[in-house]
Amino acid sequence: MGEVLDGAAVRRWCRLAAEALGRTRGEIDALNVFPVPDGDTGTNLHLTVIAAADALDELPDAAGPAETWRALAQGALLGARGNSGVILSQVLRGLADVLGPLEAPPDGAAFAGALRHASGLARGAVEHPVEGTILSVVAEAAASSAGSGLADACRTAAAGARRALRRTTGQLDVLARSGVVDAGAAGLCVVLDALTAVITDEYPERYEVPARAAGTPAAAPARPAPQGPGYEVMYLLDAPDGAVHALRETLDRLGDSLVVVGGDGLWNVHVHVDDAGAAIEAGMAAGRPHRIRVGCLHAAPEGPHAPHIGRAVIAVTAADGLAALFEECGARVVRREPGAAPPLAVLAEAILAAGDEVAVLPNEPGVLALAEAAAERAREGGARIAVVPTKASVQGMAALAVHDPLRRFGEDVIEMTRAAGATRFGHLEIAAQEAVTSVGLCQPGDVLGLIEGDVATIGADVADVARRVLDRMLSGGGELVTLIAGAHAPPGLAEALEEHLRREHPDVEVGVYDGGQERYPLLIGVE
Repeated sequence: MGEVLDGAAVRRWCRLAAEALGRTRGEIDALNVFPVPDGDTGTNLHLTVIAAADALDELPDAAGPAETWRALAQGALLGARGNSGVILSQVLRGLADVLGPLEAPPDGAAFAGALRHASGLARGAVEHPVEGTILSVVAEAAASSAGSGLADACRTAAAGARRALRRTTGQLDVLARSGVVDAGAAGLCVVLDALTAVITDEYPERYEVPARAAGTPAAAPARPAPQGPGYEVMYLLDAPDGAVHALRETLDRLGDSLVVVGGDGLWNVHVHVDDAGAAIEAGMAAGRPHRIRVGCLHAAPEGPHAPHIGRAVIAVTAADGLAALFEECGARVVRREPGAAPPLAVLAEAILAAGDEVAVLPNEPGVLALAEAAAERAREGGARIAVVPTKASVQGMAALAVHDPLRRFGEDVIEMTRAAGATRFGHLEIAAQEAVTSVGLCQPGDVLGLIEGDVATIGADVADVARRVLDRMLSGGGELVTLIAGAHAPPGLAEALEEHLRREHPDVEVGVYDGGQERYPLLIGVE
């Protein structure tokens, strides 16, 4: 053991770093005054490294160094929390980029080169780098790493990081006024100390977290008054690499503390903004955001609290007829514009005003992520919120059909989710332009029949395409068919389809409604 950084050593390092951050996270949290004094940097770093360690634990014992480094970087990327956690994930990725492909265990020179690469990646991920932060410390660690042996290179890197950490107090005014070192930089030092311990086989009794630079007062750090944007927004983003430049520009205009890391179609996005909804919508424009987290950076002493008025269901829709249907079924409706999601603040306020136990029905794939973010914000008011993952209005209606406010909330949500999941959904729409689909080329004006979001058939007549979609959806069985006619459905469409179902599927119960939706001539549900 020691003097080798192979796959087994990487596992030991990651688990040891997680344990060390677990013991020191309270001290690191107390240092947290930049970029906002929210007191969670140590916790975020701890959670980030735990995610990396968990990813390593899922590997088989025989996994080689390349696979091990790749899992480490990917686990940190997926689990990164907070500004410093995202930057740390990029540091780990930089090490993995250089050390993972090596055929032999790295020596001191290779390790130093990997640290330099990691420093460059971390700095490049931050839209507006600031000195006196974790970026300065990793840069100094890379510059200080020296020695032909791996152990010497690790020792000098860790020592350089500690020197740079002490200097952070004088590099940032907010740190100097509070008399503390940078919290994220302190956490990075703990991670590098853990690596040095694994390489040298010399384990310290405890990991030091210096609260302040030498010569500063020993009084408790003064916590600055909250300033800047009000919300921290984080999400993973599935998007092509080419879309990220425009996303960065948009988010940079919206707020600050912008960090975007990742690549090969998967990104971790972090930003501080006043309009959390706009930040999420920017991600939706670039690709598919998921694992969305929205946190309040400046918690007021007395925030809003959910009124204790019992159970409620909120349904999101764009159409008048659908809104009336949901209201008849007992839901509160939040309206959105066709083709768009409702503003985050509007949805969050509606959830908060609805009750202390609220189920949310997004009813559209593009609204699902926003609903999760709105629910997270509303939970800050003390309510119990659950988002039922309905991707279509017919699934929302199926969920409402089994809603029972007399059941326990958790049981009610489970039953609503089961009902929604058991409802297959389809719809018709008119092609606006030429496009290649899974069943061939479509031309403008063609009628597209979609099942679960995928084009299943193309035709020229709405009724004919609708019959084909219904027959295909019922080929796997079904007891109840729901037909919701749109604003531009041909006259007599619903009656013609009812007659078809009575003739071809006589055992199926049929419900017909006027939804008034603009885009889709027909919505179909099969339970």
